[in-house]
Amino acid sequence: MAHLKKRGVEDDVANATIYKLTENGLINDAEFAKAWTQSRHNAKKLSKRIIAGELRTRGVDQSTIDEALDEIDDESEYRTAFSLAMKKYSTMSRMEPEVQIRRIQSLLQRKGFGFGVIGRVIRELDIHSGEQL
Repeated sequence: MAHLKKRGVEDDVANATIYKLTENGLINDAEFAKAWTQSRHNAKKLSKRIIAGELRTRGVDQSTIDEALDEIDDESEYRTAFSLAMKKYSTMSRMEPEVQIRRIQSLLQRKGFGFGVIGRVIRELDIHSGEQL
């Protein structure tokens, strides 16, 4: 709707257009949110928090966002973070452990993962001894 307003479309025309498109199944926020969530989580390895923000900026309502994010459980979110961390860790074998930890934490924070997930990943990597659990 906001996009149509920016283009100078009158409110009644915009409402009628959106109604017709929705009625014909061409606009479906729930399907869009689910597809966006899966794509961003699997391909871009983003956290639920970041994905929720992206959906909000695209005009999806909170209940639809919550429903789409329910499909990503906590363990899936952890596995995604761990996978990212392992990929990063494998490129830093010559760096000091403190540098490795700092870079992995920074990567995971940029992707939107919380401190609990980040802490668990760092513990699982066991960077100080150089061994993985």
